[in-house]
Amino acid sequence: MMFVVNYRTPSIAMTEPNETDLLITGVRALEPGEGIVAEWIRVGGGKIAQLGRGGIEPPNCPRRIDGGCRLLTPGLIDIHTHGVERFIYEPDPEQLVAASLRLGRYGTTCVLPTVAAALVPERLDALPPLAAAFECCAGASMPGFHLEGPFLALPGAGVKTLVGDPALLNELWLAAGGKIAAMSISPETPNVLAVIERLCELGVVPLITHTRATVEQTQAAIDAGARHATHFYDVFPLPDETDPGVRPAGAVEAVLADSRCSLDVIADGVHVHPTAVRAAAAAKGFRNFMLITDSNVGAGLPPGVYDSPLGRVKTGAAARLDCPGRPGDGCLAGSTLTMDRGMANLLEWLDWPDEQIWAAGTANPARLLGLSDKGTLRVGADADLVLWEQTDAGPRAAKTWVAGRCIFDSNEDKENL
Repeated sequence: MMFVVNYRTPSIAMTEPNETDLLITGVRALEPGEGIVAEWIRVGGGKIAQLGRGGIEPPNCPRRIDGGCRLLTPGLIDIHTHGVERFIYEPDPEQLVAASLRLGRYGTTCVLPTVAAALVPERLDALPPLAAAFECCAGASMPGFHLEGPFLALPGAGVKTLVGDPALLNELWLAAGGKIAAMSISPETPNVLAVIERLCELGVVPLITHTRATVEQTQAAIDAGARHATHFYDVFPLPDETDPGVRPAGAVEAVLADSRCSLDVIADGVHVHPTAVRAAAAAKGFRNFMLITDSNVGAGLPPGVYDSPLGRVKTGAAARLDCPGRPGDGCLAGSTLTMDRGMANLLEWLDWPDEQIWAAGTANPARLLGLSDKGTLRVGADADLVLWEQTDAGPRAAKTWVAGRCIFDSNEDKENL
C-alpha cells in the first residue's frame, strides 16, 4: 500500500531552508501504540512535515540522511530525573544546561528536571535562575520542573516533608516563573486535597508518591485530581495491619484498581523487580504505563564513586549513599538508569508488541503532560526523533534530533565520558 502525508509549514520554512530542514530515508518509523507507519520522514521548520512509504518517491531536500533500515521513533520523555552523568539539575543553572546536552546520547529529547532540596521557604531563591536556564538548553528540551515535594508524608533522598500549604505552592509557582509541569504529593499529607485542587487550577500534574496512605486517602486524592503515581512501588510501604496475617490494602492497590490512574516505574531491576513491573503493566494496560529513570549523578557512567549535593554517591546497578547504620552498599539515592536502558529492559520483560512498549517512554508521558506535539510521529508534531542502532544490549541511539536539530550523532561522538 502506498501513501504520503503532507504538512504545510509556514511560508518562510517553505522558501528558506534552514538547519532543521531534513529528509530521513530508509527507516522503519514507529508510531507508539500503532506500529511502523513510514519509510521516510521529511522535517521542515522543526516539525514533521511529511512522511511516506510503499514506493512513493521522497521529495528533494538539501539535507538527506539514509537511515540504513533502522528503527526511528519519537524521542524519549523522562518526567522524573535528578541528573545524568556528572551533572545534577538542582545546584546551579550551569549543570542543568550541561545535562541537557548529554541526554541525546540516551535517546532522551525532553525531561522534567526534578528538584527537591529547594522546596522550602528559605531556599526559594534557588528556583528563578534554574527556571531561566531552560531557555539556554541546546540539547533536550525542558518544559517545566517536576517538584518532588515538599508536601510529602514519607522522606527520601533529599526529599522534604511539609503539611499541605496552597500559599507555599503559590510562592513556588511564582519563584519558578510558572515553569512547573508536575509536583509529587502524598495522599495522607494534612491539607493535601487543597494543594491538589490548586495544582489542577494551575495546570500542574499532581503525582502520587512517598506514601503509606490508606485506600480511602488515596481515593480522595484521586477524586481531587491526582491521577498518576510516580516511581510506583518505591516508597509505597503498606499501611499497618488491622488484623494479624491479613494483608492490608493501600495506595498501591488503589492506584492499580482505579481506571483513571496511570503510573510510572524505575525499570532498572533494582528499584522494582521485573515481576512487579509486569504486574503493574498488566493492571494498567499500555496506555497508562510509563517509564522513568529517577536518575542521579552517575547515570550513564561506569560504576564508581561520584560527588553529589547529597554526598558521595557510589554507582553500579543503582546510586547509593553512605548511610549511618547501613554498612555495605548504603542507601538507595535514585538510579543510574538512562531511558534507553530502561526501554531495553521493558522490551525484554514485557510481552506486549514493541509499539506498545515504546509508548511507555514517548506517547504516554507526552499525553500525561499535555504535550500534544511530542511523543508522536504524526505530521505537524515536533521533530524530536531518535534513530536507533540495535545492539546485543538493546537499542542505542545512533542519532537524536530535537525540533529537527541534531543534538547527538554517534559517528561524531568521540568524547570520553
